[in-house]
Amino acid sequence: MLSEEDDILARIRGGELWVVNSRRRNGLIIHKEFYTEFAGPGAAVGGGLDSDCRAVIPLGSLSLISPDSAEAQQKALKIRLQWVRLTQNFTDKPVPLDRAQLILEQFKSYFDQNIVDKVPDEAFALLVGVLPYTVRRARALV
Repeated sequence: MLSEEDDILARIRGGELWVVNSRRRNGLIIHKEFYTEFAGPGAAVGGGLDSDCRAVIPLGSLSLISPDSAEAQQKALKIRLQWVRLTQNFTDKPVPLDRAQLILEQFKSYFDQNIVDKVPDEAFALLVGVLPYTVRRARALV
């Protein structure tokens, strides 16, 4: 039996473009070979964007929907870029502990604490370019 992550991974690698449902507090942490991205509500996933995806972590009650037009696809691609830029703002901070605290605070402002607590330190670390130990320290401070 496939796990939820395996099912999502198969859908994302399937070549079809999906959109994270913007009507829910949900999202997807997408692990690639050398980096990790977060795709939040409204963001495009799959298609050519994530064919190299290695693993995923669904957040909230993940819902992937099919865009109903070329305009919807374009909007979803722009939103994915906005999520990437938001994370980039955190990685631009020179102090690793600051980056870890910022990503934790961002996720806590959007998701319930119990969802944030379930995300492995390694996933947050890969999002902002710090060691998992730094995320553990930041969790203790926040």
